[in-house]
This record gives sequence, C-alpha cells and structure tokens, in this order.
Amino acid sequence: MSARLNTAQPYAVGLFRIVVGLLFACHGAASLFGVLGGAAGTDGGTLDAGTWPGWYAAVIQLVCGSLVLLGLGTRAAALLASGSMAYAYFDVHQPNALWPIQNGGEASAMFCWAFLLLVFTGSGALGLDRLFAGRSATEREPAAQKATVSA
Repeated sequence: MSARLNTAQPYAVGLFRIVVGLLFACHGAASLFGVLGGAAGTDGGTLDAGTWPGWYAAVIQLVCGSLVLLGLGTRAAALLASGSMAYAYFDVHQPNALWPIQNGGEASAMFCWAFLLLVFTGSGALGLDRLFAGRSATEREPAAQKATVSA
C-alpha cells in the first residue's frame, strides 16, 4: 500500500499546492479589490493603497498565491509567502495572546507552515515549473543527440 501511495505523492502535493495557493490568492484579492467579502474589518471594502503592512501583505498574498496556484516559481513564492505569514503571526497576532486559537492567528500559522512545506517539496505534479523544466532540459541536449542519422 505504501508503494502505491508513494506513486500518488506528486499529485497529492500538486493538489495541496493548488488549494493553498487559491485560498491565499483569495485573501489578497479580497483585500485589494473588495471581492469575496472585502478586506477583514472593512465591511466589504478594500485596503488603502500603500498602507503598511496590510496593503503590502495583500499584494504578496495575491501575487505569491497566484504563482503557487500555477506552480510557477513555487519555491521562491512559497518562501516569501511563508515569511509574510510568520511576520503577520508574530507582529499582529502574537502580542494579543500566546496560542493561535486565542489570538486569531490560526490562518497565519497554517499558511506559514503550509508554504514552508512547499518550499521543501516543490510544486509536485500539475505545475508549470515541471513544464518549463522539461523544456529547458530538452534545449540543453546537444544537437547531435537530437538529430537522427538515416542510413
């Protein structure tokens, strides 16, 4: 059974990446564009452009969430997203109480660890990273190997 589950691992990681990226991008879209209920605490509104740290966090959420969703530059985008969520947890939530359940930081903590996991696993299956990696490997092959010799 383990062998069978191991063969499905890239697909499970890929689906995990897609869901986490989509949810993260939705947070950014809500804060920047007022969709999906808008930014938290604004009653359906948006964050003012350039306000620290909320607006910048929303940009990171939208951009990194979209990149992770697509599986494009997954490791770098996930590292930036993980760091931004660590900052959100320790700067915004941690001063209110020790535990995430008490300080409202569950989402920040979960996103932080989920993205950190993606830094180490990569995009898995179904990501654009693999598509471009396959192309660049093909382009690096010497021309002599590509050409077929007919006798």
